[in-house]
Amino acid sequence: MTTPVVLGVDIGTSSTKGVLVDFAGTIVATVVLAHEVTRPNPGWVEMEGAVWWDEFCAIARQIVSDEFSITAVGVSGMGPCALVTDSASHPLRPAILYGIDSRAFAQISTLNAALDADAIFERCGSYLSSQAIGPKLLWIRETEPETYQAMGRLYMPNSWLAWNLTGRYVLDHHSASQCTPLYDAHSNDWYHPWVSAIAPGLELPELVWPSDVVGSVTAEAARQTGLPAGIPVVGGSIDAWMEAVSVDAANPGDLMLMYGTTMFLVATTDARTSYPTLWGTVGAFDGTFSLAGGMATSGAITGWLRELFGSPDFASLTREASASGAGARGIAMLPYFAGERTPIMDPRARGTIVGLTVEHTRGDLYRAALEAVAFGVRHNVETMRAAGVAITRIVAVGGGTQGSVWTQIVSDVTGLQQVIPRITIGASYGAALLAASSIEPVDITRWNPELEVCQPDPCLSALYDQRYALYRGLSEQVSEISHQLADFQLNPS
Repeated sequence: MTTPVVLGVDIGTSSTKGVLVDFAGTIVATVVLAHEVTRPNPGWVEMEGAVWWDEFCAIARQIVSDEFSITAVGVSGMGPCALVTDSASHPLRPAILYGIDSRAFAQISTLNAALDADAIFERCGSYLSSQAIGPKLLWIRETEPETYQAMGRLYMPNSWLAWNLTGRYVLDHHSASQCTPLYDAHSNDWYHPWVSAIAPGLELPELVWPSDVVGSVTAEAARQTGLPAGIPVVGGSIDAWMEAVSVDAANPGDLMLMYGTTMFLVATTDARTSYPTLWGTVGAFDGTFSLAGGMATSGAITGWLRELFGSPDFASLTREASASGAGARGIAMLPYFAGERTPIMDPRARGTIVGLTVEHTRGDLYRAALEAVAFGVRHNVETMRAAGVAITRIVAVGGGTQGSVWTQIVSDVTGLQQVIPRITIGASYGAALLAASSIEPVDITRWNPELEVCQPDPCLSALYDQRYALYRGLSEQVSEISHQLADFQLNPS
């Protein structure tokens, strides 16, 4: 007799992850396939959409076995991304990724002038930033007219998988609410006047909620993947919100911290909330709302340092960072290595390291990077509270929670405790949970109970208060120089 399970797959920035989960919440199989983004120009971050489906198929073929009976599929992915296709869903160019791709800054200015920035904020819940999809579509229209002429549809990773699995062209409400300014957050629907102004002729996907069953696996998808034909597919959403679902942090009062290639923060509320330097969206579930923040780089910086250091294992670097001690022996770093998203909303910000001497070690630099991200988290949390968000519970997820050093630094810098659940694998687990919920009710507190609580060290609060003030001051003082250097990087001639 085979064990009934569900499959959850998440398309991330650096890898695609698939998990088989039984109906008690136990992960019985995992497959991870690494991939890389491409950066053809400064500020551009892209990925071929074909990779998303190819890796889904590869994971499904590896994970299917006679021991398990897959009963449903859930999907998730990084976002918001812009994979544009023709009307028959053939990709026209590599997907333009989320806020780490900052190419459309000129189009942001154009749309702010044409549509009125405050009107966008009022209707959509967010001002335009590198996170928004609308300016990226306008960038395609203005700089790649042949692509635009052929453009018929817009996909994100989860909706691309849903299309290939079921043949339905859909997008979840949460992802749509990050397509600023195309979505009206008041009516929970596309705002057609602005769609027509930005991308006339674009066929809009049908809107669903992340937990909705969007269709069933077709015979062709079954042939390509090895999955049973006819099993339900749940549409899912953007990875950070699926991570929140995976750890029961999608309820009003919850704040999820996602430690990954980027650091992402999702605060869930029961009322529509907006703030100029954060992203107001609809939540993962109907009737909830989110105020979110995201840093452009976090794990990306630690990975970059690891490469510069000759690729030592992360465990060694973490031990050296711990030995460096609070304050990184006098090094201060700004983590703006790909510009910065919230709360400074500055795609022309740049990474900065101050205080270096010949006595400093790679452990000091690595520690400074972890602390820089923690200061960015504190800046975002303070901004959320200024927006009136009541944060009663903080849950940490993602690969950066492994080893405890980084989470401890974040708690020490912010003065906040963080709940760490048993399973922090992330969005693929959240996608699996929603898939299981399409079959029978799921108790997430049993699926993924709390494992430990990371408490801040009160002895470090004074030191980190001082260092945080230096961090904020440094950000302001180097801003103009960073902008000049960014302009040179973008136009070296």
